[in-house]
Amino acid sequence: MPKKKIKAIEALEQAQKIAFAPFVFQTTISLRKLGVLDYLFENGTNGGTTLEELSEAISVSEYGLSVLLEIAESSDIVEKHPDGTYELTKTGYFLNYNKMTEANLNFTQDVCYQGLFHLHESIVKGEPSGLKELGPWPTVYEGLSQLPPHIQKSWFEFDHFYSDEIFGEALPLVFRHEPKTLFDIGGNTGKFAVLCAKYNPDVQVKIFDLPGQLKKALANAKENGLEDRISGQEIDWLSENPQIQKGADTIWMSQFLDCFSKDEILRILKTCVHSMDNATQLIIIETYTDRQKFDNARFTLEATSLYFTALANGNSKMYKATEFIELIEKAGLTLEEDVQVGEFHTMLVCKKA
Repeated sequence: MPKKKIKAIEALEQAQKIAFAPFVFQTTISLRKLGVLDYLFENGTNGGTTLEELSEAISVSEYGLSVLLEIAESSDIVEKHPDGTYELTKTGYFLNYNKMTEANLNFTQDVCYQGLFHLHESIVKGEPSGLKELGPWPTVYEGLSQLPPHIQKSWFEFDHFYSDEIFGEALPLVFRHEPKTLFDIGGNTGKFAVLCAKYNPDVQVKIFDLPGQLKKALANAKENGLEDRISGQEIDWLSENPQIQKGADTIWMSQFLDCFSKDEILRILKTCVHSMDNATQLIIIETYTDRQKFDNARFTLEATSLYFTALANGNSKMYKATEFIELIEKAGLTLEEDVQVGEFHTMLVCKKA
């Protein structure tokens, strides 16, 4: 897309913001943890808060608060009035209270921050060199169920924020053809499988996932009293010859294929094609970088690609829809429907060619 021309002094200022971006990020994390942003918002109607008042209220030294608030003011997170009082800006408000921003911040801090130090090494080697900051696994997915609780929580909240919102809209589309057997590929915590079973009392759902995730998903199904209609099969799509059985009316993949390289995606799709008959629908849900209405959404997806590079597996990313459509055709599928779902997602409905 065309870029706006800016003056050299503006470009230099932007360059410094990038150079010190980690400082601003960690300042934001600290201000949130200390409760500074909460306090400023809650007391914003009182004409602002002085440094002394803030220090006494949250029991942090004036020095510590001063260094945080000074860079926060320069970064438009807080505003300092001529009388020396501080107030939360709109940017500060969204950093503290917007659910999407919260999910992004926690994911970056808890899951990605230390691993991103190894991004250059990951690019050069073609492997997730930053993953060693989380654990000794070849990809993050093998270790997901073993992550410390706070890291696991941030990972799932990030993942669920960008998937759960579309389930309600997707379910009527999935069940238009009244599938009796649905395969949920990469079922994660089993949330979609449970929703399917509650939405349609006749459907049988089978989840295919790694052992750790599958155990969690089936436990979730049992907690909901649906163990008689939700089953599972352990599968490692990176093994030599992964297979799924025939018999599905619908094969569902939501934000699953972006966890793989193009060659791996093609192999997964061909495996699914082998299990399909002419009536089987294969549904792919993804957030494509070339299907976003707003620049900040595309930016978020492109940043997420670096998580895949440095930590997840070293070879996947958030793809363009055009790339997926090409892979779909190469796998022996035809694209029957191309539907926008929610604010960020696209549903591609495929049949066997």
